[in-house]
Amino acid sequence: MSANITDTPRDTEGHGSHTLSTAAGAFVPGASYYGYANGTAKGGSSRARVATYKVCWPSDEGGCMDADILAAFDAAIHDGVDVISMSVGGPPLDYYQDSIAIGSFHAVKKGITVACSGGNDGPSLGTVSNVAPWIFTVGASTLDRYYPSYLVYNGKFVKGMTFSKNLPRPRPYPMINSVNAKAKNATEHAANLCMVNSLDPEKVKGKIVVCLRGKSERMLKGIVVQKAGGAGMIIANDEGNADDIEGDAHFIPAINIGYSDGLDLYSYLNSSKSPKGYILCGRTKFGKRPSPTMAPFSSLGPNVINKEILKLCS
Repeated sequence: MSANITDTPRDTEGHGSHTLSTAAGAFVPGASYYGYANGTAKGGSSRARVATYKVCWPSDEGGCMDADILAAFDAAIHDGVDVISMSVGGPPLDYYQDSIAIGSFHAVKKGITVACSGGNDGPSLGTVSNVAPWIFTVGASTLDRYYPSYLVYNGKFVKGMTFSKNLPRPRPYPMINSVNAKAKNATEHAANLCMVNSLDPEKVKGKIVVCLRGKSERMLKGIVVQKAGGAGMIIANDEGNADDIEGDAHFIPAINIGYSDGLDLYSYLNSSKSPKGYILCGRTKFGKRPSPTMAPFSSLGPNVINKEILKLCS
């Protein structure tokens, strides 16, 4: 009888594996994602010896519990590590109530450097987590490259962003507003955002589905469309995200477009009896300026626990 994945060292979500490979992944020649970033991939310290400590579980099994976090710190200190890197966090707390602040304090006393993520709740102010002064709090920044793609419809070429592959056939595909593809038991709000189980496969099959950005993760929206049989997906920004577009590694042909372009697209969908379009994926472009800059989703200061100590202030 095979063991449940939660009873093994394997990462159930993939986030821990991703961040560890970013920090210390070995050299991998010939790496690419649908032709993007073709070359040799490596982590920041590819020759480092790593030790991993599992502290997070599925949410219905407790999530990231304080006891497990403190136990991992104790184990890492005992094992003699030189650096502890953690991409875990939550709302700022007084240090005596914060398991990461407590565990990292004991690690730093032993001469171990502790680096933690600042959080992904930007661009709102005062959202940064892991603010204890003995922790290196790390934000997310951009690179000097971008990944332009284009939505082609009704004689328009709309510039967007994606990492995904092209549609199987180079021709226009029928498009549908996700609200009009609502599943029987779903709300219009859920369908608008392409939430899980919100789309009707009979209405979606073979079409490019237009989803509104927000609430659920962008890549999860793509999985929802894919499971419903959609050929591709367009994520139109809500007003809050304005024209800040993101390139995501989608599993289906997809593109993120800005708010103003989304308004034009929704107007076309509402006025056309048979709306059609095509997603044309591009390739990596270099020389983006200014760069690097703080990523829009990266949490910002000020440090709400100790305002006199700077943590990720723009």
